[in-house]
Amino acid sequence: MNQTLWIATRKGLFSARSSGGGGSGSQSTSDQTNWKLDERISFLGEPVSAVLVDKRPLARGEPAALYAALRLGHFGCKLHVSRDDGASWTELAVPVYPPKPAEAKQANGEPDTNSWTLDTIWTLETGGADQPGRLWAGTVPGGLFKSDDAGLSWQLVDSLWNTPERPQWFGGGYDQPGVHSVCVDPRDSRALLIAVSCGGVWRSSDDGASWRLTGEGQRADFMPPDQAGDLVNQDPHRVVRSPSRPDRLWMQHHCGIYRSDDGGDHWESIDNVAPSGFGFAVAVHPQDPDTAWFVPAIKDQIRVPVDARLVVNLTRSAGAESQPLATGLPTPSWDLIYRHALDVSPDGRTLAMASTTGGAWITQDGGESWQALSVHLPPVAAVRLG
Repeated sequence: MNQTLWIATRKGLFSARSSGGGGSGSQSTSDQTNWKLDERISFLGEPVSAVLVDKRPLARGEPAALYAALRLGHFGCKLHVSRDDGASWTELAVPVYPPKPAEAKQANGEPDTNSWTLDTIWTLETGGADQPGRLWAGTVPGGLFKSDDAGLSWQLVDSLWNTPERPQWFGGGYDQPGVHSVCVDPRDSRALLIAVSCGGVWRSSDDGASWRLTGEGQRADFMPPDQAGDLVNQDPHRVVRSPSRPDRLWMQHHCGIYRSDDGGDHWESIDNVAPSGFGFAVAVHPQDPDTAWFVPAIKDQIRVPVDARLVVNLTRSAGAESQPLATGLPTPSWDLIYRHALDVSPDGRTLAMASTTGGAWITQDGGESWQALSVHLPPVAAVRLG
């Protein structure tokens, strides 16, 4: 089965392709070496902050859509779509924030110092199968946007933006807060969970019309002790939902690894993870909710692999046990895998990851062994298999 890996970097959108059967369960050596970077690069020299593959047809026979978000600094953000596998692109509208009211206040009554201007499209996600034109965009400085026409127009989700706790959000990863995880429940497209750095975990059961702050059990050790358990102070680096058991969610938090079995209301800390519980990325096996992968680093102040050895932590027991996988990964290594730079195929065998120092790796046996695609890419923000 042919597969494509899209790699969003600081200097363009790269891709790699496989013509072998690695994604269909084969474990042969030839399949393991059948990936190759394309010569074609989209948006060469431009920072790509997010990428999304949407295989839901808007109409019968319409090809899959590939979306790429650009962060162009002084020139603002751009959003493009391709329906010919990246051969050509069409520019779309971008999310737009409303004007900031002069009277906008923080929770303590002081003037609101947070920006009301789009800085980054941090993540793009599709709506449910029954919402063919629906897209979600998580952004910095903390706005969630939705589109019901495949990106032609966007609406700010006012109910979240205007929640009384929003002025308490603060930057985590960027100077401003940001929405980086959007989890749609496959049983009910109106049921959503989002995660904010730093602003905690939020749930909606009515397609975003209303929200509630949730996530008991998390602990923000970077806060004063009396505030470490406050839900709004949490910094979930990345949250993913299990497609096969939608109430099971996995979280890589700033202060450790967590699992929820009730849709995100309560979280259990996964302790004693070697070599470290700190990191950014997490992926869950699409068919096995007990299996998840994480990529550890030393800690916040030292964002490099423990002992200069890049590993991927795998649990097959819902976190009861885990093992570091390193075959084919570099030592010494100073690579850091960002929160959107790890992805898994629908069968759970092919995974891809890429780093802030330009390394990219692929596995077709669930992480047991890895193949280097490149060690010379620009810094990578996100990867998508599709």
